[in-house]
Amino acid sequence: MAQGYLCLVLHAHLPFVRHPEFDDFLEEDWLYEAITETYIPLLDVMDGLERDRADWRLTMSVTPTLAAMLSDPLLQYRYVRHIDNLIALSTKEIERTRWQPEFHHLAHMYHNRFERAKHVFVNQYGNNLLNGFRRFFDLGKLELITCGATHGFMPLMTNNWNAIRAQVEIGCREFARHFGKRPQGIWLPECGYAPGVDEVLRDCGIRYFFVDTHGVLFAEPRPKYGVYAPIICPKSGVAAVARDTESSKQVWSAIEGYPGDYVYRDFYRDVGFDLDFEYLRPHLHQMGIRSHLGIKYYKITSRELPHKQPYQPQVALDKAAEHAGNFMFNREKQVEWLAPAMDRPPLILAPYDAELFGHWWFEGPDWINFLLRKIHWDQQNIKTISIPEYLDRHSRCQITQPSFSSWGYKGYCEVWLEGSNDWIYRHLHENADRMVELAKHHGDHGHQLKRRALNQAARELLLAQSSDWAFIMKTGTMVDYAHDRTRVHVSNFNHLYDQIKSNDIDEPWLSEIERRHNLFPDVDYRVYA
Repeated sequence: MAQGYLCLVLHAHLPFVRHPEFDDFLEEDWLYEAITETYIPLLDVMDGLERDRADWRLTMSVTPTLAAMLSDPLLQYRYVRHIDNLIALSTKEIERTRWQPEFHHLAHMYHNRFERAKHVFVNQYGNNLLNGFRRFFDLGKLELITCGATHGFMPLMTNNWNAIRAQVEIGCREFARHFGKRPQGIWLPECGYAPGVDEVLRDCGIRYFFVDTHGVLFAEPRPKYGVYAPIICPKSGVAAVARDTESSKQVWSAIEGYPGDYVYRDFYRDVGFDLDFEYLRPHLHQMGIRSHLGIKYYKITSRELPHKQPYQPQVALDKAAEHAGNFMFNREKQVEWLAPAMDRPPLILAPYDAELFGHWWFEGPDWINFLLRKIHWDQQNIKTISIPEYLDRHSRCQITQPSFSSWGYKGYCEVWLEGSNDWIYRHLHENADRMVELAKHHGDHGHQLKRRALNQAARELLLAQSSDWAFIMKTGTMVDYAHDRTRVHVSNFNHLYDQIKSNDIDEPWLSEIERRHNLFPDVDYRVYA
């Protein structure tokens, strides 16, 4: 009998980036890199666990924007083109490095990985990785949850509760469209919680959500078991589960955590910047700028010294196994210390961005693989679990009100509301009010063209509300793109609003923006009413 439980949560999210107006677009690489380096390796881990009959549980959010891209035929086609390009490059690298034994075996490794990625994507899952995630969801091993429709940061939307409700309800409907049933849980975007959000979740059928540590530690009254048991929100009855800081920091911190170990692969040393430009030109984007190509030959080596040593995959794999054992040992000791003071088994919640595993931390999927296998075969103190399973076993939880909170820098709103991005909110708030006005005024509108315009207005508002744009403005990466996306969606919404109000809809222009921003085909503007 386990003394306690570990709930490992991966938040799989990317903003909606799809540009059919261009044959080739740099920011679409965010999706292609995540497919190759994170999602396919994670599905391979799950395949292996099932093949070897290990008992495992993993929770994963697949955000509606990510699901929309993974299921989009254009992006599926472009991913195959992308991976074919990398296969061609790795073939050239095998030839180029034939007299460099320290790199030659790595060129072969990348070539095999790219070939494997294409096989899994095309042959195993029919160009749609959602088929893979749904398979393990249906088996009961992978607990899939939803998110706000476009990852809108809800604490900064509380001036319009209809807008929050739309983010949640559309997220639930999209989840059901892709996975066959509505979700039990939700990842609040950026773990952003404000009192009252849980009541919206209840109305949408959500049973539980996650918050950062201080969201529960500062709850009123203070929870008896801290972050090691779910709490129940008093007005809604929805469960809140908080992140365990100790287990999280061991993994996500590049300074104190496992990913910073010197034997692991260095993310930043990529052939896209290391090799001759003319040699790389056929494999770069049409605009001709250097970018990450996913072939990286060096290990971290040192933070102080510029010189890097060649990457050694087997040494890194052994280290990942060692770190998985260390993580499991620490959770065992944590549970042994907590269990005597509790009337139920302690629950340790360890949530991370999914893209940490494989993309940023190359050995991350191997670490997960080792960890889940070690938990199954090497000890009995802890077991992996999903939140619905835990709540079914321990339904009597303390009733207490979580506090306003988010994860990220300083734990409140500073990342998404500060000098670099505060200008966006006057537009987002006005557009949300206008969307509610349109939905209430037009009701069940029978005119097909006007209904199309109303639904597209909802899409443009949702896309403008994505927290990713404010985050990018704050971090200073791809800022021009984040500015452009915000302005485009706000401008499109305002044009649609004016055309709907004047009953003068420009159908050719509407068709064009429907083609470009085509997510959520079943969206219904009346959700804002």
